[in-house]
Amino acid sequence: MRSLPLKLDVAVELPGEASAQMAATLWLPETPAAASRVWCCLPGGNMNRGYYDLRPPAAADDDSYSFAAQMTARGDLVAAFDYLGIGGSTRPEDGYALTPDLLTAANAQAVGAVLGRLRGGQYEGVPALPHLRAIGLGHSMGAMMTVLLQAAAQPYDAVALLGFSTRGLPEYLSPKMRELAQDVPAVRAQLVGLCKTMFPVPYPVIKSSGNGAELYGSARAEPAGVAALKAATEHVLAVPAFLSMLPGNVAPEAAQIDVPLFLGLGERDMAGPTHQIPAAFPASRDVTLQILPETGHSHFLFPAREQLFARLDHWIGGV
Repeated sequence: MRSLPLKLDVAVELPGEASAQMAATLWLPETPAAASRVWCCLPGGNMNRGYYDLRPPAAADDDSYSFAAQMTARGDLVAAFDYLGIGGSTRPEDGYALTPDLLTAANAQAVGAVLGRLRGGQYEGVPALPHLRAIGLGHSMGAMMTVLLQAAAQPYDAVALLGFSTRGLPEYLSPKMRELAQDVPAVRAQLVGLCKTMFPVPYPVIKSSGNGAELYGSARAEPAGVAALKAATEHVLAVPAFLSMLPGNVAPEAAQIDVPLFLGLGERDMAGPTHQIPAAFPASRDVTLQILPETGHSHFLFPAREQLFARLDHWIGGV
């Protein structure tokens, strides 16, 4: 598996920044000329793009946790992106400026640039792939951002959402905030102001109690996977994280998704009743739901990840 680190210019206005760039990595299969698909991946909250290439520090050649390695071994291309404010991307001092709308505009430009260059043969060692199909994949908050991106720009032929529902995380909200959230349009109109009442800093850090149960949804995550995850762990982008917690967060956009859809949830996930989740996507006529046994929120850390990788490959081959 060969990887190409990318820097992508995005034309969005950030306070205190003359220009903005998003960092990405493109992983190539052994025979790029034979590839017909590319997975475009967005990480969850407090994660960078390294989430899609997890490597245990004590065994760097163990690629069993790496989504990129698993899918390139199956002949696909994989691209993963750092949001503005995360990883190698431009980070403005005012993190509250990084609203879901601004991030969606930047994500659309970055994904569009990578797809255009792949289809046009503009990456060294990769021939033109004019018929390349694109699949959007996101985990947790990244799934929410993938929904927003697809609703705004429709870059994808299919969408896979992992560990996500439009239910939000109401158990982490105050009673007053839960009451306000019943009017989703009103909350989204004053999103930044309300966010500041919950997140007094724009780049908060989630503190772990040690075993990671609150982050992973289960203390049964494999120790090597947990160790690998540390390199991909970041601060949180306050405003999109706040939106992801609200009940009904992106329900209007989810209802617009009309491409084939894969929903992957852990049996011990934090997205609520799993069999209710597909109802949020009435426009899609092809919805697949997979519930991974004995699996928490960060699916790649659990033994059932092998089932997930195989099922994603089988699913996209069918659509």
